[in-house]
Amino acid sequence: MMEEEEKKEKEKRDENLLVDLCDSYLLNNFRFSSKLISISFPFLLKVALKKDENEETQKEVEMALLALSNIDNYKVEQKVYLNEITEIIEYHQDHRNLTRLAYQSAWMFLIFRLWEDKSLKDVVVNELNFAREATKELKELTKCVNWKREKEAEKEEKEKKEEIALLRWLRITEFFFRFCELRNEEFFGLFRCVVQIYRASMENHRDIFFMCILFARTAGENENVKIDGILSVGAVDVFLWELHRKTLSNENMYNVLEFFKSISARLREKKGEDEMEEAKRKAIKMEIFEKLEEEGYEDMITSLHEAFRFFIEKNIVFIYL
Repeated sequence: MMEEEEKKEKEKRDENLLVDLCDSYLLNNFRFSSKLISISFPFLLKVALKKDENEETQKEVEMALLALSNIDNYKVEQKVYLNEITEIIEYHQDHRNLTRLAYQSAWMFLIFRLWEDKSLKDVVVNELNFAREATKELKELTKCVNWKREKEAEKEEKEKKEEIALLRWLRITEFFFRFCELRNEEFFGLFRCVVQIYRASMENHRDIFFMCILFARTAGENENVKIDGILSVGAVDVFLWELHRKTLSNENMYNVLEFFKSISARLREKKGEDEMEEAKRKAIKMEIFEKLEEEGYEDMITSLHEAFRFFIEKNIVFIYL
């Protein structure tokens, strides 16, 4: 139907029908056809670029961007989308015309392109300032989520909606930290915000809690993220406390230990540092291991690799279950 409608002469084409078909196709598929992707993109981007703020237009824009954000495993050339997505994000930053879901979806589409196209990093980090925007969105959503889980039906419905939005932003942010480097105060602010969400979610919000742990692990593994920054936001302290919890699942334990393993491995690397950097590295290394010893993890320090063999085997089970 998409192909047939697209082939019609412009004056005979039902563009509303075609847009609905494109939305449906992208939202309900995970194996995409290059032909149908090439049809979908121009029509959905045209809708997403609408600036009217009436409710009907906002819903159309939201659906178009949500459909586009569903393409997270398909390579798309920059020339097809970059100017348009950049315009959409920048216009919203100036005029706040998009719904929360629409704005989030625009970012999700762009961030997932980093997997295939590392050249986008400058646009994401500097031009569009992802760290600032993600921090702002996460802080707003943190205020909306009911962390104590009151049981009234209306509140549960609202809570679920806000939880989903928060989870999506955490997923985007975790993916961002796989590929991008941030060494300034905006990075610290974003990381600090995730640590705060982690503390709030640990009792009653398992999915959010898991995403926060996964985020910290990813940041710890990224060599472009400075370890002193990770220390400054309290990530090491909060994960040391986490290891004491008897209710910690195997999967979360695996991610916590991976976090410490990555930090330890990076602290052992010198990489041609000058004397000042070498002294700083040693001081940070000493601080982290002293924290571990204070909490009674001397044996864990010496036998960490043995523990990892066990958890790596468990992780393989998680992948195939």
